[in-house]
Amino acid sequence: MSSTRTIGTDRSGRRTVGTIVASVVLVNLVGATPAVLSGPGSAWFQALEKPSLYPPPRLFGVAWTLLFALIGVAVALVWLADDPEARSGDSGSSPRRLALALFAGQMLLNVAWTPAFFAAENLFAGLVVIAALWPAVLATTLAFDRVDRRAALLLVPYLAWVTFAALLNYQFWRLN
Repeated sequence: MSSTRTIGTDRSGRRTVGTIVASVVLVNLVGATPAVLSGPGSAWFQALEKPSLYPPPRLFGVAWTLLFALIGVAVALVWLADDPEARSGDSGSSPRRLALALFAGQMLLNVAWTPAFFAAENLFAGLVVIAALWPAVLATTLAFDRVDRRAALLLVPYLAWVTFAALLNYQFWRLN
């Protein structure tokens, strides 16, 4: 008979909930910081010709907050996942360790996009960063899948949004 545990009813459950909440907050803080420093409110961006598929500006904040929340839950699930290699003392690479490293790399690219596009006012630089971000998110999703299928599924909307954002960035570059 397998035992089931209700999150929040024991010490381990509180740790799980705490880790998920902390991860969601941290991912949102890290992800939002570049937009606070530079973003679409600049005169430069306002003067750009907007592609026809450009959504209402308020959608971006809502979309990214939701995506960062999903990403935060996903990374928490991977962080909390059982890692047999770590238990056995294997100091080599483990699926969990690889997934977390790929996550950190794609998050750096994610954070780099806003300064490349908005602060540098360079549409092509933004396109280069997002072209590197897409396969990094895909690799992270595949690595998360090796650790926790739920975590990988939580990244699918993020991959879809990055695909849309890459197309949007390309359209901005083409038009301007």
